Amino acid sequence: MKALVRWGATLGLIGSTLLGTVFVGNLPVLALSEQQIKEKLDSVPVYLITNDKGLPLSRPLPEGQNGQKLGGSVTGVYLSRQEAQAFIKQLQSTNKDPKMADIVKSLQVTAVPLGIIYQQLQQTKNQPNRLVFAFKPVEQDVKGALELLNQSGQKIDQFRSVPIFAVRFAPDQGYVPIKLTNDKEQVVPLFVSKQDAQGLLNQVKPKYPKADIQVIDIDGVIKTLQDKNEDWLKQVVLVPSQESREYIRTLPKDSATGNNRQPAAKPKR
Repeated sequence: MKALVRWGATLGLIGSTLLGTVFVGNLPVLALSEQQIKEKLDSVPVYLITNDKGLPLSRPLPEGQNGQKLGGSVTGVYLSRQEAQAFIKQLQSTNKDPKMADIVKSLQVTAVPLGIIYQQLQQTKNQPNRLVFAFKPVEQDVKGALELLNQSGQKIDQFRSVPIFAVRFAPDQGYVPIKLTNDKEQVVPLFVSKQDAQGLLNQVKPKYPKADIQVIDIDGVIKTLQDKNEDWLKQVVLVPSQESREYIRTLPKDSATGNNRQPAAKPKR
């Protein structure tokens, strides 16, 4: 739980309007370590369904070809706490097995930083009986991603990953950074929510008419952070959805981290 409340620096760009002043400048070239990648992913909470002992609800992986068992098990990772809670309610209302009644009754939603999931995947990727995470993005954002992709000429019927939304100055130009007013730090926001990306696009459009929203999947973001050594990657910040931001604000502050105060980004007047 402590990891969830250590997001003051990342959430500093979240204000009443979410956005800071659009800013373009030179960024230093810095390679990202595995720990830095994890810390970036930690800014996004994800939600597991767990039992009263904190263990994720999981099921065995299906058999592979020729009846071979793949080993391991799979658990759902929700991007929406509300959707995870809805799934629990559905299980509780439809379950008729007396043997499962106590288990289903004790199910709860547990929030963890996305970086913890990433770290677990890295540590267990070569283990045959590992826990596999099946991501469940918000349906509205998946629909929005497909609409944007189709508008750009890509004929895609399904989006099999978690969509991430980035605002560009134009389809052939770079990403729009924002400038935090408190410490003049500039960051490149990658949004979990299409609605938040649309907010930045609306702010940028008057000055950059060709600005648009690019759809990236979370796997592509992670691979870029792992493989590329480009100047803007150090400034990348993943912005959780409004639902998750509101949930984070309900968590107790961790005075030991010094993150009780969260600076808010405001448009420059």
